[in-house]
Amino acid sequence: MPGVECLIDMRILLLGKNGQVGWELQRSLAVLGEVVALDRQGADGLCGDLADLAALAQTVRSVQPQVIVNAAAHTAVDKAESEPGLARTLNALAPQVLAQEARRLGAWLIHYSTDYVFDGGGSRPWQETDATAPLSVYGRSKLEGEQAIAASGCRHLILRTSWVYGARGGNFAKTMLRLAAERDELRVIADQIGAPTGADLLADVTAHAIRHVLPPMRRNDLTPSGIYHVAAAGETSWHGYARFVLQQAQDLGRVLKAGPEQVLPIPTSAYPTPAKRPHNSRLDTTLLQNSFGLTLPHWQVGVARMLQEIF
Repeated sequence: MPGVECLIDMRILLLGKNGQVGWELQRSLAVLGEVVALDRQGADGLCGDLADLAALAQTVRSVQPQVIVNAAAHTAVDKAESEPGLARTLNALAPQVLAQEARRLGAWLIHYSTDYVFDGGGSRPWQETDATAPLSVYGRSKLEGEQAIAASGCRHLILRTSWVYGARGGNFAKTMLRLAAERDELRVIADQIGAPTGADLLADVTAHAIRHVLPPMRRNDLTPSGIYHVAAAGETSWHGYARFVLQQAQDLGRVLKAGPEQVLPIPTSAYPTPAKRPHNSRLDTTLLQNSFGLTLPHWQVGVARMLQEIF
């Protein structure tokens, strides 16, 4: 393939390799060059723990990557309310360190953020330029991370996403399947709207974006650093998501006590949590699709594929 020889020497530093997105990134990034993948425990004297800022900086200097992909974060939204200091360290200060080191090396930093930087008002899909107003500690820490990366002056892509799931590990669909096997009726929130987005889709978009901005494509001037929204196409509520999962499970022969008709809608107010969730998690992905020449699949396609994989 033309140009592959120009990428074969590329070194990518991947943080958070064992998370849902990080696991898929190990697959998608492997075709681009050497991937140094780390989790919190690190390896070979390298640090993958975002809480150890000094060691994290030294790791970047030791690896000397052309691309840093940060798939690690504090993602326990409710727990963040009781540990704001740790959430800020992992979601804001660590990305700041990575961005500073990327700037020093001339490397690209790929970082993931969230629709939680918005207040969740209205029903229009959020655009990258819309005003931010996070409702939670988690959202505020992720927004601070975005701002620190932009302020560093490093070359970067911040990919905001929402409702991420993966076949590996726990997820909403698996929880619904377990509860539907145990209970006659489920009650699921129906007034939060978004698009379930697969970790595999995020990983593939990331690899495509890296390939797009690095030589031999040489499109750096056409694809500037910045924020891009990435989510599967379409929209649903958690209630609609649950019903789809159970219908798919039944179609695949899974025996359940509660089927899709036994999933009852409830408002967010009926299920209080420590962190306030946005009602509107819709993300407008037009900029991403136009900038990188992508078409994002409907959320149902990815969820159906994931269910076939886990059954």
